[in-house]
Formats: sequence, C-alpha cells, structure tokens
Amino acid sequence: MGFFDSEIVQQEAKQLFDDYQSLVNLGGSYGKFDREGKLLYIEQMEAIMDRYKIFMKRFELSEDFTAQMTVEQMKTQLNQFGITPQQMFDQMNQTLARMKSQIDQ
Repeated sequence: MGFFDSEIVQQEAKQLFDDYQSLVNLGGSYGKFDREGKLLYIEQMEAIMDRYKIFMKRFELSEDFTAQMTVEQMKTQLNQFGITPQQMFDQMNQTLARMKSQIDQ
C-alpha cells in the first residue's frame, strides 16, 4: 500500500489542512481578539505547526516513492524562496513568538 493510499494518512492530511485554513481565516480578525483570544489563537497555531512537522517527518521517513517525491517538491518550492523546510518552521515559530511578545502592547 502506498503512503497516500492509507485512509488514516488521507484523513490526517485533510484534517490538518482544514484546521490550518480555519485558523488562517480566523486570523483575519486577530487584531480584534482580546488578550485571551490572541493567546488561544497562537497556541492553536503552534499545535498545528507541531502536527505539520510530525506529518512531514512521516513523509521523510517513508520509503514510498510518492511520499519522497512530495518531500522533494516541497524542498524545491521552498528553495525558490531561498529557504529550507527547517527555516520555514523556524520562521513560523519566530513569528508566533513575536506575536506572543506583542500581546500586551
């Protein structure tokens, strides 16, 4: 069975994408959130980033050709912006840390 043939992988990918999209859409109102709402938003975004890292690590560790191609495509796309996957995650974490530091300002 291929990596993407797994119903669990498909469900997890869909749930991760849906959760991320919901948070991104909600983020448009971030400036209107109270302090607790901002903290909750940041915590949820951090949790999604952790889930995404784990999901991507599964791709990297898989011997499935399609999974390996997906990793390479992601690296190629990010390389066009001059960053690696790790740098992408680092930048996202830095952004979330900056958002936390600015909550009370």
